This record gives sequence, structure tokens and C-alpha cells, in this order.
Amino acid sequence: MSLAQGRPYLAIPGPSTMPDRVLNAMHRAAPNIYEGALVEMTRGLYPDLRRVAGTAAHVAIYIANGHGAWEAANANLFSRGSKALVAATGRFGIGWAESAKRMGVEVEVIDFGRAAPADPARIAKVLAADTGHAIRAVLVTHVDTASSVRNDIPAIRAAIDAVGHPALLAVDCIASLGCDEFHMDAWGVDVMVAASQKGLMVPPGLGFVWFSDKALAASQGADLATPYWDWKPRAVGAEYYQFFCGTAPTHHLFGLRESLTMILEEEGLPHVWARHATLARAVWAAFEAWGRGGDIALNITDPAHRGHSVTAARIGGGGAGRLRKWLETEAGVTLGIGLGMALPEDPAYGDFLRVAHMGHVNAHMTLGVLASMEAGMRALGIPHGKGGLEAAAAVVAGA
Repeated sequence: MSLAQGRPYLAIPGPSTMPDRVLNAMHRAAPNIYEGALVEMTRGLYPDLRRVAGTAAHVAIYIANGHGAWEAANANLFSRGSKALVAATGRFGIGWAESAKRMGVEVEVIDFGRAAPADPARIAKVLAADTGHAIRAVLVTHVDTASSVRNDIPAIRAAIDAVGHPALLAVDCIASLGCDEFHMDAWGVDVMVAASQKGLMVPPGLGFVWFSDKALAASQGADLATPYWDWKPRAVGAEYYQFFCGTAPTHHLFGLRESLTMILEEEGLPHVWARHATLARAVWAAFEAWGRGGDIALNITDPAHRGHSVTAARIGGGGAGRLRKWLETEAGVTLGIGLGMALPEDPAYGDFLRVAHMGHVNAHMTLGVLASMEAGMRALGIPHGKGGLEAAAAVVAGA
């Protein structure tokens, strides 16, 4: 008998669960896009977008997903034939590299695999060898959505500076913004990209790029920036229509206003970070207990290198795939696929899954997912250690 009736729960790493308040804020008639309340509200979004990113830098909003934010950054950072160094720690690091390459950028990739963070010393070694300073920027994900690796951004900035290389540092925060602590200015980041559908709790459709004065100056000579992707009018344009290269994404902006109020004014960003850290530790505790009695393991061994928004894990023998299917059909819970951990034709593809704990989540949501997962492992006969739920509950109780 299926128990999947009722409100389904998406524990996938985006779109995240949307607050009813955000959805209600979007549920209205189309506004005047030329003057009045919408224009004034939009102007108020920019200071808050800077606050959530920890920066005084410029910010541009695009009608796009995270891939669009990559393309916006690429278009303004590079010219055809200029060079990027990509530190890849999972599928999305590789994806950003592929995006730049298809746009005509020469890309050098340091692939650190799918279960380890970027090594700043290896990045420094490549930059030190680039005596002609052909490398224009270093691209890296803060948290790779596929592998759940979290990279040490201040250490990478320090490595760039230690060898005296002028490369800009561009960071993908799509999976981490509003979930993991991040300080763009304090950490020396020149360009930062994110999207609306994860920690910001807004439906997919908005891409964001923050960029420093140094990056703005560097973009003056970039020849990839078409009228739509050019970040200059979006950030410093005098007319409202310039912010979006045409019609504004009106209803997404209403939703974003509500979400930023919830994050910054009501809960407070330090508490948002602490909440995500606690819920992440609860998930890790459950998996570690389950792994003591089965072929179950977290993808990232060291907790210091795990993101707080999503957890990638392995359940061998195809157990992850079977559990995902059972949860959706029998319990109304959807987990993320093991994206980038194995090719679909690989027998190991069914060994990986991802549990998201990002955005509008609380203790009962996360504990409910874990309880449903344990019920599924029991129903499917997947060997697992005891005490997973108790371990997760202990983390929450001790928060």
C-alpha cells in the first residue's frame, strides 16, 4: 500500500521547497513595468542582494538559470581566445568549463575528482608557470551541487596572491548562497554567480552575477558580451528597462523581495547558516550510522569539505536507485539523482543519490526525509546499520 498521498516533498538540490509566503507574493496581477511600486521595490533588492553575498560590489540580475549565470560571467570576463583556469570538483565545475570552452575561451581544467576539494597548491603551481599571465581568471565552485564538495575559497585566493598572478577569482555559489557562509569581499572574490531556486527559495528563473570594480574594468575589453549578457547596463544603467535588457521578471522579483526579507530581516543570515549546518550534520550522522551495517557511505569523507546545502552519498548494489524509486512512489519523497557520479549506462549509476537540505527547511522536514529513507531501506531489504534516526535526532536536540 502506498502512503504517498498528501503533499509531496522535494529533497532535491533545486528547485528547493518554496515558502508559501514567496509563492503568495508572486500570486498577483501583472504590475506597471514603467514606473511606481515595482520600480521602487526592485531598486531596494540590490542592497539586499549585496548583503546576502557579503559584498559592496556591483550586481546584475538575469532572466536565467544557473547555466545562464555562468554564461553571463563568461561573456563579461573573456574574449575569444583568452584563457581560463577551472578547478573542478564535480559535474558543475566541469559544466562551467564546458560553457566557457563552447564560447571560444581556451580552458585549462584541473580535475580534482568527485570526492575531494580543490588543492590550492596545485592551482598556485599552474599559475606560477603562467609567466606571461595568459590566464585571465580562475573559476571554481564553492559547493558543487553534484558531488557536495565545499571548496576553501579564501585559501584559493591566497594561493593566487602568493604567486603574484593577476588572475581574477570567479566563484559559483549556485548551490551555497543562503546556505553556507560566504563573504565575497572579505574572501577576495572578484566575480560570484548564483541563481534563485536553491538557498534563495524562489522558483527557477533568476540568475545573479556580482562583480568587483576590478572585474568591471577587466570586462571593458571583453568581446563576448552581447547586448543581453552585458552586465554593465544591468548594474549601472540609468533606466529601469536596462536592468533586465527589456521586460522585468516581475513576479520573480516579488518572490525575491519576500525571500530576502525572510533571510535578512527575520531569521538573520548567521542563523540561516547555522540552521543549514545543523541540518546537514543531522543527515551526515544518519548516513554514518547506516554505513556501519551496510554498503553505505557519504561521498565526502572529511566533514570540513562537505557543503551544508546538499549531501551526496552511495548505497551500493543499486540500492540508491531502488530507494529513490520506493520513496517517491510509496512515501511521497523525492531525492536527487547521483548526477555526475556515474554515467546512466554505467551499472554504478544506481549506487548514488543526493539529499538536499537547502532553503526553506527545518528539523521536521529533514528528520522526516531520514525516517522515510530508513523505512525504505527496511522495506527493500537494503542492509544498513542501526541508530541512524537516533543519531540525527541527537544532532538536532543538541543544536
